[in-house]
Amino acid sequence: MSTTVGKIETIEDFVKVHGILLAASGLPSSLYGKLFEKLSSETFDGGSFFQIEPCEEDPRRKLVLTSDAMAKESDVFLIDHAWTFRLSDAYKQLLEVPGLAERMAAIMCVDNDLNSYTEDNEVNNEKKSVFEIIETELGSAKEKGDGPVKWLELEELDIDDDTLLTLDLASKFPDLIALSLCGNKIENIDVVVQEVTKLKNLRALWLNNNPVVQKRGDQLTDRVLQELPNLEIYNSKFTPNYGEWALEYCGDVYDKENPGSGRPQDDPSLQRITSLDLSLRNIHNLINKAFSPLRFPSLSYLNLRGNPLEQKADLLRLLNGFPCLQSLEVDIPGPLGETAVEILDSLPNILVLNGVMASKILEDQKPVVDTKLQPHLPEFAADEPLADRVLNAMWLYLMTYRLADEEKIDETSVWYVMDELGSALLHSDEPNFRVAPFLFMPEGTLASAVSFSILWPTNNVKKGEECTRDFLFGIGEDKQRSARLTAWFHTPENYFIQVPFSFHTRESVRSPLKLELSAGSDVIFSSFVQKYERYWNNVKSKRLSFPPIQPCPNRSLLRNDGSALRVYTDLPYVEEFLTRPEFMITTDVKDADIIWTSTQVDDDTKKATGITENQFVNQFPFEACLVMKHHLADTILKAHGSPEWLQPTYNLETNLSELIGDYLVRKREECNNMWILKPWNMARTIDTTVTDNLTAIIRLMETGPKICQKYIENPALFNGKKFDIRYVVLVRSMNPLEIFLSDVFWVRLANNPYSLEKHSFFEYETHFTVMNYRGGFKHKNTPEFVKEFEQEHQVKWLDIHERVKGMIRSVFEAAASVHPEMHSPNSRAIYGVDVMLDSSYRPKLLEVTYCPDCTRACNYDTEAIVGGGGVIRGRDFFNIVFGCLFLNETAHVSPI
Repeated sequence: MSTTVGKIETIEDFVKVHGILLAASGLPSSLYGKLFEKLSSETFDGGSFFQIEPCEEDPRRKLVLTSDAMAKESDVFLIDHAWTFRLSDAYKQLLEVPGLAERMAAIMCVDNDLNSYTEDNEVNNEKKSVFEIIETELGSAKEKGDGPVKWLELEELDIDDDTLLTLDLASKFPDLIALSLCGNKIENIDVVVQEVTKLKNLRALWLNNNPVVQKRGDQLTDRVLQELPNLEIYNSKFTPNYGEWALEYCGDVYDKENPGSGRPQDDPSLQRITSLDLSLRNIHNLINKAFSPLRFPSLSYLNLRGNPLEQKADLLRLLNGFPCLQSLEVDIPGPLGETAVEILDSLPNILVLNGVMASKILEDQKPVVDTKLQPHLPEFAADEPLADRVLNAMWLYLMTYRLADEEKIDETSVWYVMDELGSALLHSDEPNFRVAPFLFMPEGTLASAVSFSILWPTNNVKKGEECTRDFLFGIGEDKQRSARLTAWFHTPENYFIQVPFSFHTRESVRSPLKLELSAGSDVIFSSFVQKYERYWNNVKSKRLSFPPIQPCPNRSLLRNDGSALRVYTDLPYVEEFLTRPEFMITTDVKDADIIWTSTQVDDDTKKATGITENQFVNQFPFEACLVMKHHLADTILKAHGSPEWLQPTYNLETNLSELIGDYLVRKREECNNMWILKPWNMARTIDTTVTDNLTAIIRLMETGPKICQKYIENPALFNGKKFDIRYVVLVRSMNPLEIFLSDVFWVRLANNPYSLEKHSFFEYETHFTVMNYRGGFKHKNTPEFVKEFEQEHQVKWLDIHERVKGMIRSVFEAAASVHPEMHSPNSRAIYGVDVMLDSSYRPKLLEVTYCPDCTRACNYDTEAIVGGGGVIRGRDFFNIVFGCLFLNETAHVSPI
């Protein structure tokens, strides 16, 4: 931020102090004056221009312009932040801040029980038994004098096999045309076939949501269709025998009040049908004498989505014969063509395709178009507390920013919910407004900052028009826009499109298919499940072979004259504890033989400091392939395929679609779906989150590049608490690979008992183990831990240790093989390798850390569990490390 000028009193002061923020917001400079005026006077005048209205089709709210037409970039409005918080504080604040949960629940439309209407109906239905309903139907038909009952709905009445037999429907309703038994408890296939096949006039039969369909659906279908050749609709799908009755039913001609005769005939009602929805009817062949231009001369709208239609050429000729057909909905790519342009070329009379004007499609040459997707709506139980409802729903409403000054950026993001007006802005790919966060500093200092959001029109808006914003402003398909919109919208699987994927680059090749999502706009989605399966099949096929371990020649760097090796370091512990006479500390980096630093030594650093190729540095080139989490996973997958010691891991910047596919498969198979999100290059679990919410996973991408890794939901525990183990690996050479494992390792314990209860996800001391920097750190001596762990779990630690050694060897083999450029004869380094054990005591790799914090190794004496045993004094730790790396010693280290 710019240098402060004291209290902000003029527009010049305002722009000088807030220049960077104004530029970042995207606000036109012509509105700077209005913004300053409204900020200075705290003018919230949105209520004079906008109105919040309920949506027609769901419980959300929308924002509508109520003032006269508003011109593009003509005004700017302040939006207050109703809730601002750090993620770890969310649940606590909802419980403790008076009125907060109630207000958030109202903003997020989860303050009312959406199921109350259904429950009321269920209560009313319980007042009548199935027998009473049948008597009512028979009595009503007799009273009206309309003849026999032809349409019977017996849904969710707890009808079981015995009850169905007792009902004897065929004798009471011999002329039935439509029968619905949805949502009952019918299980016996023979009973169903016996009873329903007596109804020879049936044209429609619904048995959805009965156990017999779920368990023996295919067998039941075959038998029912064999016995009822006139059946046209079965379980909401068209049968191969469908005809005029089924088409008229979909055209809203037939229903319970007007069931029709059920006999094929030239019905004049077909002549009047203008709209026909045949979506999701499992239609393979539409070339049917019942569906023709002669029978439907007035048809102007036709929906064919979700049908495995065949005979493309004949189908196109048929559709071209409908004189009034102007609006068509169909899967793209699909049975009519691979692209929207191709379909329109074949059907020149179509004016609207999937809700988009044909002229716009042809003008923009968009291959794939689609109408608006259905939004995700929060789901909750009637007795669920408001705080829990809010925690689930908030990811649909949250926005985020991260504070920074001239020295550093805040490590933890700030999340916020806009007030009622701002939260009513729904998404559009072609929005008419834009929103941006803004910090106003009235005193010219960050300490005086107050957060707002600012809203301004980006297009001309008419009175009564809905006001919208782009939830992913500035994010295109190159940044996985389609996949990221899955956070807010349901993704229909029949629209999935494959996007070329290269394993070697781990990047999606940019798709020519553009996504636009708004009211009456366009959308393209990748087939998440297919991409996930293809990705892992490709990964598992990548297994490199590794040469056998070869002994390495002795290479001590000690000079013949016995003079000490000069060491430059910026690490206080090295300077304090490296006390061997073979080494001496120097403050002149140019004079050093060994440079041991916590900062990156790249070409620019070498040039600036005068470091030469003859000096030894505690870094290996390209070590990012190990120490950056996304590169680490990539390196391992390329070398080993999918080893059991690495949890499924996705780089969200490139593989979000694959992650979504994995999530959906686990959800479908009712598997655990807890995930942990980790920044690429932050230590100490900074900005790390545990969640089972897919929308949360996608939204958390906004706080910086992350990997998403399957959470180890069943870890080995120590006295009921999570733990992980920090190992120190010493690397002398990458070619040949020469690595050692320090006999000094230590355990890191969580403070709270482990729990998968959802509120515990917000408890750092339950799910994380690094307590050195926050929480109450409690050191556990390693020998004591090992002894107690063996007793608690009845295992031998040496067996676990051997598995850990093998895993660590595999990690560094992967780096050496996939990135041979890591090798440098003048590099020596130590790395921290963090390992967790699962409930079967198998090691799982967490991460690899460059220049690890060895404070505990230096501060505590310990007894070696492996190797030669004996006491290892903390103050000798760096003497041992330098002895191994530079003097070719092996005291208190083990080759791996």
